[in-house]
Amino acid sequence: MEFLSALLNGFSSGGTYAIIAIGYTMVYGIAKMLNFAHGDIIMVGGYAMFVSLMLLNQPLLALAFAILACVLLGITVERLAYKPLRGASSLAVLITAIGVSSLLQSLAQIIFGAAPKMPTRFMINGTVVLGSFRINYSTLVTLAVTVVIMAVLTVFVKYTKTGRAMVAVSEDRGAAQLMGINTNRIIAVTFAIGSALAAVAAYLMLMKAPTLSSTLGAMPGIKAFTAAVIGGIGSIPGAMLGGVLLGVIESLALSVPKLAPFTDAIEFAVLVVILLVKPAGLLGKARREKV
Repeated sequence: MEFLSALLNGFSSGGTYAIIAIGYTMVYGIAKMLNFAHGDIIMVGGYAMFVSLMLLNQPLLALAFAILACVLLGITVERLAYKPLRGASSLAVLITAIGVSSLLQSLAQIIFGAAPKMPTRFMINGTVVLGSFRINYSTLVTLAVTVVIMAVLTVFVKYTKTGRAMVAVSEDRGAAQLMGINTNRIIAVTFAIGSALAAVAAYLMLMKAPTLSSTLGAMPGIKAFTAAVIGGIGSIPGAMLGGVLLGVIESLALSVPKLAPFTDAIEFAVLVVILLVKPAGLLGKARREKV
């Protein structure tokens, strides 16, 4: 039963990692850049929910407000910080992303202070008892939200005009532009979707551990990026697979007392091993660069 409980918790935390990883992989697949400020958009979503909760005292309205705030922030960051660097080197874009991350963290500390906030109103208490097996409500909610998001996103990408345009831009931006696709709009939509998912991830994180600080999204962002690389950066199914795999590994390692202190090391070691065997990730495709 302990193994089954650890496995279920792993799927739950892995679902959260997958939601964050999709933001990384979509931006990389379409804009060909690594948005290392993505983890800090999670943090902004957390603070947006905190402020809304203080004013309205309604968690679901707070989530809606956070999604709106994160979408606007994502589009603004893309327009002001990343769009002028479309033709710049990858190093310039990377440094800019790190600068945006530091800026968002510093602004959060200036506005809300360095002391952590404790928005316990987001917590969902209680368990479902099945014989000797107990499942937390928060775990069930996380799993349900993850499945719904994956299904909606899959349908969106496969069957909508904007989704198909996103696939076309990810394959060949120049050819997509020649076919009449507005690549600037598609990239902005990609940032908006990734930022909205970051707000949902913030809600799921605060639902389990209601501790809000300026570094809320730092480690989850790094682990979600690791999940995206494991699955194959640029692949949405790969981000899902990588997130779930990383969450299961983390949960199983934490369930073993002797391995628990080395959980992070084990996760990153798995990344190294997978990249040695499959450099493009589990579901990634090796691409030949044109010169």
